[in-house]
Amino acid sequence: MTPLRSALILLLTAGLVAPSLAAQDPAPPQDPVTDESDITAVIEKGGVAQLRLAFPALVVRPGTSSGAATAIRGFERALRQDLESSGVFAIQGPEELSVLDLTGDRGQDFELYRSLTNETVLLVEGYESDERFVIEGRLYDLASQQSILGKRYRGTFDLSRRVAHTFSDEILLYFTGTRGIALTSIAFTSDRSGHKEIYLMDYDGESVRPLTDHDSISMAPAWAPTGDNIAYVSFFAGPPAIYRVDLATGAKQPIVNDGNLNSSPDFSADGTRIAFTRSLEGNTEIFVANRDGSNLTRLTRSAGIDTNPAFSPNGTKIAFTSSRAGNPHIYIMDTDGTNLQRVTFEGTYNDGAEWSPDGTKIVYATRRGRDFDIAVTDLALLDTQVLTSAVPGSHESPTWSPDGRFLAFSTTLGGKTQIRVMPATGGPARTLTGDGNNMAPDWSAYPPR
Repeated sequence: MTPLRSALILLLTAGLVAPSLAAQDPAPPQDPVTDESDITAVIEKGGVAQLRLAFPALVVRPGTSSGAATAIRGFERALRQDLESSGVFAIQGPEELSVLDLTGDRGQDFELYRSLTNETVLLVEGYESDERFVIEGRLYDLASQQSILGKRYRGTFDLSRRVAHTFSDEILLYFTGTRGIALTSIAFTSDRSGHKEIYLMDYDGESVRPLTDHDSISMAPAWAPTGDNIAYVSFFAGPPAIYRVDLATGAKQPIVNDGNLNSSPDFSADGTRIAFTRSLEGNTEIFVANRDGSNLTRLTRSAGIDTNPAFSPNGTKIAFTSSRAGNPHIYIMDTDGTNLQRVTFEGTYNDGAEWSPDGTKIVYATRRGRDFDIAVTDLALLDTQVLTSAVPGSHESPTWSPDGRFLAFSTTLGGKTQIRVMPATGGPARTLTGDGNNMAPDWSAYPPR
């Protein structure tokens, strides 16, 4: 058992709630695994058909200590933020629901929630047990007044945000069939310490922590798909070389550190190999090697600059940037360097391709004027959409969330660079960082279950 699991002591028990939540149930709870509820959040082209969710204030039971109450309130804030940012729900919170004259009788109250056009309601209680906080939550289908999902969680006070992320991901999984991204992380480069170092943050920009402290230039983080390692480039021992850090231990070791310039690492889909850029006699080419740096193999041979390789999700292709035809554009090749295909034809500079999780699209930075924008190209149709052309600033280094619904990228505006997140179809973006300059985000895969 890992230390995290030992500390969290998650009791993920479907349909389990305390008597105070279940006492007035208008009908017996149903097993959420076999429930045939018609309520579904439908993912459609161009967005999500939002499900209307009533989420009244969480109830803290009497007798709960101030420390546990603080953790419970932190859980509530994080859960609300997770559900709202998912884009799946149209949420009515305590303020919107304050117009209702709730009676305490479930049957009557459910009809009141429905009167505001809600389809479901999420009821949550928190209390303290053995110096740990306990969360009990249940979702109800308001039309049938049936319980459709119930969970109980128990953990130490410092884990309230992680418990909230776990619950929100379970809710997203139930309604969409796809895991939520609240337990994922983003690696990035920041100069907030006075040097460029590698940092981690939660998907929402919280819990920022450093991964390197080389007091040099460290950049271009790349997650291993297994989530246990991050490769990066650092100058701390001389010329730029590729290293990896073990996230469990913090141990760092070189992968490729010979030669004059090694950069732009990317792990293969199974995590056993890396692709990277290496300088040869003043020109850069694409190479692959095993995870430990052995079996070094050159893939490209052109007079142009070849850089920024990215493995496809199925491990059979590599996208990369090349100037072999003049301006930098995105190309795709097999992992042995054969079957070359040019993908982009518009813009004066296209760079930093990353594959969508399903392998059907690539996202990259494109320059079609003075600044860079984020563009997505459908690889079957070679149809391209520029997503940020109406957004001020220069936008680069895009990366997909593991569910393919969001993009993180860096925006430079007014001399500062920050990391932002927007829907993968475009739209309003949220800024995640603010301390120093922050760039080159790379989104993790789903954590192991």
